[in-house]
Amino acid sequence: MTTKTSSIHRVDLGKAHTDNGIARLVTLMTCFAWVALGIGVLLCLMNLSHFSDRNTGLMVGLGFIVGSVHIFVIGTAMGLVHKRHQDHNKLPF
Repeated sequence: MTTKTSSIHRVDLGKAHTDNGIARLVTLMTCFAWVALGIGVLLCLMNLSHFSDRNTGLMVGLGFIVGSVHIFVIGTAMGLVHKRHQDHNKLPF
């Protein structure tokens, strides 16, 4: 009994395509982070009159604010990791 083997070749999309894609993704995630921050601040300001942990609108607003920070950090980290990977590939050794 034999097994069939096949090889998969890596498709090179080109440096410009991946650079543009990562830059667009980082920009998009930054925009999402700002939108989430705006929604969170708006929800918090609308529900600030009853400052309690039972105030659902206030808690959701705080969640949006915390989430926006996470979105921004993840987007920035992806951009930095990609940039470091490119710099590492440029080394002559």
